[in-house]
Amino acid sequence: MRIAQVSPLFEAVPPKLYGGTERVVYSLTEELVAMGHDVTLFASGDSVTSAKLAPMRDVALRLDPTVRDWVATYYQMVELIYRRKDEFDVLHFHIDYFPLSLFGRQNVPYLTTVHGRLDVKEFVDVYGTFPDAPMVSISNSQRRPIPNLNWVRTILHGMPRNLLTPQPGPRDYYAFLGRVSPEKGLDRAIKIVGAVGGKLKIAAKVDNADREYYETEIKPLLSQGHVEFIGEIDDSQKPAFLSGAKALVFPIDWPEPFGLVMIEAMACGTPVIAFNSGSVPEVIDDGLTGFIINGPDLETKIQNAVQAIARLGELDHGKIRAQFDKRWSSRRMAEDYVSLYEDLIGKRKAA
Repeated sequence: MRIAQVSPLFEAVPPKLYGGTERVVYSLTEELVAMGHDVTLFASGDSVTSAKLAPMRDVALRLDPTVRDWVATYYQMVELIYRRKDEFDVLHFHIDYFPLSLFGRQNVPYLTTVHGRLDVKEFVDVYGTFPDAPMVSISNSQRRPIPNLNWVRTILHGMPRNLLTPQPGPRDYYAFLGRVSPEKGLDRAIKIVGAVGGKLKIAAKVDNADREYYETEIKPLLSQGHVEFIGEIDDSQKPAFLSGAKALVFPIDWPEPFGLVMIEAMACGTPVIAFNSGSVPEVIDDGLTGFIINGPDLETKIQNAVQAIARLGELDHGKIRAQFDKRWSSRRMAEDYVSLYEDLIGKRKAA
């Protein structure tokens, strides 16, 4: 099958450090190639792939401070891909709503995987303008703000089995991994771990958009004796970081569409303590790969998280990794997408 994968341009594929969508695109692309498909990856020129790379610009937008209007780069990319559309059996977009207008007016099967939140009025309006566009959600909960779109499938993310693996050694701290922002709940993680008398290691990115929040709300908390701020880490550092943790603490305060860090922790045999929001109950097997924290208010949730940490001894690290292998491999994800590609191609031929 001739497949086009269209990645965002903010990060390279795979991302050098933080970058959830680009990391998923990389895992999917590599698995499709391994399965024998003819894949072309449209991404920034500093990407690394076993597929055919079609560079849409020299470097990722994040690394190019000269860019003043990133929307223009996407507008150009969509047009360039449109000119090549007949080279492919299916076109798979990961760039939000940008392709919907143009590609809804042509005959090559296409689909868009939505990677972000949808509970924003502008997103409700723009996606609602294209009710027939074939859309893929990355969790069922992601659909809630716009349930009546043409949702053709929910396909949960996956990762290469050997990318992150359990490492030997003591588990003597708690981990926070990802991004520093109000919705990710780092302040809550600090409070929870402090309440159990543990140590919290924080491997997280600070976006420019969240710099003020970091300086005013988070930085003053980092002087506490049980907190260690590491900063961003790459994939080569994650196995040791996650394998050394008693648990990943994930006290989110937003409708998380998926939460890739949860399955990254599971790949290392590390349980997840997560607040029940967004995709969390679809990703965590409560009592097996972690504990889902409920409660009518924040203080109750924090108390319940503390109680859950006291139960971590009930969980088996080997069984957590086994569940990762069962549910979260990139091969399973790629097979799910290939099944969908075949459905879309068959329907277009029938039409």
